[in-house]
Amino acid sequence: MELAVILAVFPVIFIGELPDKTMFASLVMATRGKPFSVWLGAAAAFTVHVVIAVTIGVALFKILPQSIVDFVVAGLFAVSAVAAFISAREGDDREEELIVEHAASKVAGTAFVVVFLAEWGDLTQVLTANAAVRYDSAISVAIGATLALWSVAALAVIGGHGLLGRLPTRPLRLGMGVLLSVLSVVTFVAALR
Repeated sequence: MELAVILAVFPVIFIGELPDKTMFASLVMATRGKPFSVWLGAAAAFTVHVVIAVTIGVALFKILPQSIVDFVVAGLFAVSAVAAFISAREGDDREEELIVEHAASKVAGTAFVVVFLAEWGDLTQVLTANAAVRYDSAISVAIGATLALWSVAALAVIGGHGLLGRLPTRPLRLGMGVLLSVLSVVTFVAALR
């Protein structure tokens, strides 16, 4: 376990998930059910996705030569940056409509299902897989990503509604796009060496 990797992964995943649809889903479900149950369901779904992302990332690292892995990671960072910019331009209306449809039934089970389904191919899942490839430290990446995702879920269920009303999501997404663009360039340059 490497503390430096955990500390590097945590803020990237945290910022990537903060304005995400699953945060809004947790927020909405917490207003209709017990917040701790919502958090448990969301945390369990995030944990499963981190394990999947890290496993795929490590498998890629073992199979492909390092230069190819770096090019793939640079490309994934670039695609993720474009997705963040597009999502910042589109706004949140579409995401909130999707969430309201799914906010029913048993609280923890509903939270698990909603977050589990919403996270497939999500920016933070791709970022987690990228980090696993980049740092070659699956456990450290998994810990950093899991703690970041759990923290965002906790923010959403504990006091997220008031916090979200004060934090504009568009600048957060734009900032994430810039960060991912920088990571893409840095990784691409490293692949050329």
